[in-house]
Amino acid sequence: MTPPRHVVVCGAGVVGASVAYFLARRGVAVTVVERAGVACAASGKSGGFLALDWCDDSALGPLARASFALHAELAKQLGVDYGYRRVDTLMLAAREQGTVRGGHRVPAPPWLDGAGVVTAALGSTETTAQIHPQRFTEALIAAAQARGATLRIGVVDDLMRRDGAARGVSVDGETLEADAIVLALGPWTSRVAGRRLPRVRGLKGYSVTLAAPSVPAQALFVDYRTAEGCLLEPEIFPRPDGDVYVCGMADPQPLPEGPEGVEVDAAACDVLARAAGRVSTALATAPITRRQACYRPVTDDGLPLIGRIPGVAGAYVATGHGPWGMLNAPATGLALAELIVDGAASTVDLRAFDPARRR
Repeated sequence: MTPPRHVVVCGAGVVGASVAYFLARRGVAVTVVERAGVACAASGKSGGFLALDWCDDSALGPLARASFALHAELAKQLGVDYGYRRVDTLMLAAREQGTVRGGHRVPAPPWLDGAGVVTAALGSTETTAQIHPQRFTEALIAAAQARGATLRIGVVDDLMRRDGAARGVSVDGETLEADAIVLALGPWTSRVAGRRLPRVRGLKGYSVTLAAPSVPAQALFVDYRTAEGCLLEPEIFPRPDGDVYVCGMADPQPLPEGPEGVEVDAAACDVLARAAGRVSTALATAPITRRQACYRPVTDDGLPLIGRIPGVAGAYVATGHGPWGMLNAPATGLALAELIVDGAASTVDLRAFDPARRR
């Protein structure tokens, strides 16, 4: 197999950035195409939570374990502070009104002084960690550029084929030629790949960031009931830069044409902020610094698409990671780079994620 000389990676989210970085590290010329900018969609608005073993009961287990280890290596190799650190992770129960019966079932840190009850320890600094997603994605792109990769801003219109093989992509109506193509456009991947792949949908969610600089490195997963009786599962991630990220509101709104069309519901964001305030007085008084929304790419069977696009030689896909995109991006990027350059992945067995699997 002759390795490709030039690969176009469509998408500058964390998955596309990881693919570009590991290809560039293998000496491949890479062009990354993104319609608005690096991490302009979910990769710039996600939580950045990493877990070693939370996927062990699924086909994602080996991918997650390999990626968790790669995150620790990249934090040293990239030479950029993007907030990587190990964290303790706790489960809480809280209500918008009233209190949860019974006291803490495991010792509660002093800052969790609100109406919430700590019900379990979910992870330790051995098994859970975090990063700042946008900064991590930007660091990968910068490292790829340092090895010769280029970033082009433009809209990918279509996959260009000749004699049954990928020969490039159409970007804003202009053909960008390449020996191989990677589609890593998150929930927008299907709009370019068409019916060649299992369906990739966009799942909308909201998040807020709060300014609370004194909060320690402890991630929270909360079982929360609103005053109207709605059950939510907010996730709260303090960051080393003094922000506290809170997410957990889903919305069935359809996927817009692009990231710039994502609408933010301020009321939904306020619900998240109130939920955080119920578990800690430090968060109850913290101002909201950002209200956000994004669409995560999900598949019907809950597994990502990583591998060759059926029926088009030289075309590959990496998307559909759902809530685990930030965790699993490094091993996805490395394994796909191996597949493209060597003809087979050695880091992780990709068969469970084969895009040719039953739709």
